[in-house]
Amino acid sequence: MHENTSAPVSATVQYSEKLWPAWWIWIVVLGLAGTASVAFVPIGLGVGLTAGIFTLVTMLVLLMISTPSIIVTDTRVQVGRASIEREFIGAASAHRSDDAFQERGPRLNATAFMCIRGWIDPVVRIEITDERDSTPYWLTSTRRPEELVKALEFGGTPAH
Repeated sequence: MHENTSAPVSATVQYSEKLWPAWWIWIVVLGLAGTASVAFVPIGLGVGLTAGIFTLVTMLVLLMISTPSIIVTDTRVQVGRASIEREFIGAASAHRSDDAFQERGPRLNATAFMCIRGWIDPVVRIEITDERDSTPYWLTSTRRPEELVKALEFGGTPAH
């Protein structure tokens, strides 16, 4: 896995996706903030409201900063914290449903780099061809696997 460096300003973005949490995770966050608030209300209403607001803001910030991105430019590919030059990208394949389950489980190579989100079913497997890199492939969750594969193989279409 190569170091995480930002794409040059002149690089053309071919694909971009943020792996945001599913809608139900945001509801869980609201529920946990409400629970924190209720837990501290016996001490005082102000303390309860403060605890709830603090919990809500903290969890929202943590979710937002921990949400990985997938960015494919004409020179680099970045998945989460990993980044590699396009010249070291081999075949890419999209997987959905049971096939995605197999890629995340029984067929998984323990030395692969993974950027998996449980709330996103499809995955893309990206072969790494750099002989200096011991990572055989990257496996990443994506909501648009066919678009990501197209961007990796053919340069794709500009991000939307």
